[in-house]
Amino acid sequence: MILSEEIKNYNTILFDLGGVIADLDYNNTIKAFQEKGCSNFHEIYSQALQTDLFDKYETGQISSPFFINKLKELIGVDCSPNEIVAAWNAMIKGFTAEKLDFLLQLKQEKTVGLLSNINDIHEEYANRKMLEITDRKLVEHFDFMFFSHHIHLRKPHPETFLYVCEQMQVKPQDVLFIDDSQQHVEGAKKAGLNAILFPQNAPFL
Repeated sequence: MILSEEIKNYNTILFDLGGVIADLDYNNTIKAFQEKGCSNFHEIYSQALQTDLFDKYETGQISSPFFINKLKELIGVDCSPNEIVAAWNAMIKGFTAEKLDFLLQLKQEKTVGLLSNINDIHEEYANRKMLEITDRKLVEHFDFMFFSHHIHLRKPHPETFLYVCEQMQVKPQDVLFIDDSQQHVEGAKKAGLNAILFPQNAPFL
């Protein structure tokens, strides 16, 4: 995918994190919990359909310790909090220097934002994964960052995108949103943004 061709007509670019900037594999978390003895974790969690517990955690309504304890109850196996966190983080594979360099270059020419459905545990782990390839922090690659557990709003709700545009002081029609989930792309379009579906974990260039 030649991302530069997609963005050249816009001055404000809004990126998703997982699957676009950071490489993901949801199966890694499913497998990690299966190895702990939870054979039906794929029913508890999936990318497309989340239980109320994950919804609340992604919008900052519950704490990480509460989430870990409830998740332990759901999976029904004897795991330590650290084991649950490790399995939960297994879906985040990491970053590539190519994408991070692209963002830094793009930021010199355009307004670059980040909008992610994310939680405390994944935010902390993503920042640690960045240190494997760069000394720069994630925040240095964007002009604006919006994490669902901080703003208490999540994709694909149109009001989330309208809030983000208001904070960036731009009109929705002047923003290009890039996400790897069809439902999030559709939510952005309902809010008036331009949006494209990005192939999960694909390179930018």
